[in-house]
Amino acid sequence: MNLQKPHIYTVTELTREIKGLLEEKFPLVWVEGEVTNLRIPASGHIYFDLKDKDSVIQVAFFKPLVSHLSFKLKDGLQILLYGNIGVYERRGEYQIIAQRVEPKGLGALQLAFEQLKKKLEAEALFAQEHKKPIPLLIQRLGIVTSPTGAAIRDILNVLSRRNPNMEILISPVLVQGKEAAPQIVAAIESLNKIGGFDAIILTRGGGSLEDLWPFNEEIVARSIYGSEIPIISAVGHEIDYTISDFVADLRAPTPSAAAELCSIQREEVLEKISNLSRQLHYKIENKINSLKNKLNALAASYGLRRPKEVTRQLTQRIDEITLRIKKGMEYRTMLAKERLKKISGQLNALSPLAILGRGYSVTFSYPEEKIIKDAQATKKGNIIKTKIKKGSLLSEIKEVRYERDEV
Repeated sequence: MNLQKPHIYTVTELTREIKGLLEEKFPLVWVEGEVTNLRIPASGHIYFDLKDKDSVIQVAFFKPLVSHLSFKLKDGLQILLYGNIGVYERRGEYQIIAQRVEPKGLGALQLAFEQLKKKLEAEALFAQEHKKPIPLLIQRLGIVTSPTGAAIRDILNVLSRRNPNMEILISPVLVQGKEAAPQIVAAIESLNKIGGFDAIILTRGGGSLEDLWPFNEEIVARSIYGSEIPIISAVGHEIDYTISDFVADLRAPTPSAAAELCSIQREEVLEKISNLSRQLHYKIENKINSLKNKLNALAASYGLRRPKEVTRQLTQRIDEITLRIKKGMEYRTMLAKERLKKISGQLNALSPLAILGRGYSVTFSYPEEKIIKDAQATKKGNIIKTKIKKGSLLSEIKEVRYERDEV
């Protein structure tokens, strides 16, 4: 009887056979479980165990894919894991090679938002004592946003109506996608290096949490915190909150609201000066009356009935000081009004509206309302809008003439 000799496997051969069978049977799988025994060595790879109430399986999450993780893994976190079954041949242990990890129940971005918010709040980046005041009268403003978005149009419309003479520098950046955050940081740093700005508006229109994510990046938050220029955050709609809003020196609910805050009008300044002047006058009078009452009470007392002449001298002195204070207040108020009037006159002289008043006009494309500087940017049949001193004109181009620039 001839028996076939059985094949004798080496440990390595058997392990590789098992590995091949597992990888063929389970090429890619979704697995749910709890993170435990989390390890992150210097290599940047992540290793942990995934468990439920009855079993445990090891997981390897390698560095190239770890960089796409938008939240922080920690022990006890319930996750959904996508990957393939593999075998670590050296120890003959099967494991999951992770390709994608998501938190169960809470979105990855929302979890990352909450984790970063908690971290920065613990470092006092949101603390009120670190926030810089926004100047009352802003003359030079930096704006960090997309040059083509609705936010910049809303801001410029408000500023042109309320303070057309304000000097504005727009720092164009992406406000969505992976490249947006580094561009925002670079723009804030650049405006700080240029210097001379009274404030910066950091803004974009509304969108989903994913759309607004650049404003939730840690590098953007730390750039805002480190800015020497006060920053107003106006990201999304009124109901939207980002990390930038918490770190900024002031949060505006909308881009238009940010522009309103930055463009206080001359009449509003004069009204504030008048209100403060009235309040100061009222407090001084109250203080004087209070002192007079105390003095009269002392003068009526038995011990001071005789030296009434001293009382009269003190009363006269108080009246003199009162008049000097009133004159000083009136003089300072007059100087403030004259200075504001002078600045207003200088700004009005530079206003485009003053130029229009001398018979010049500005031509815009319609309906985009972009200034036309070159005839080659138009063609026959286009509609154009001409701004003159009083009103504007809509015209149809009948002929386009190109002229060479004078040398």
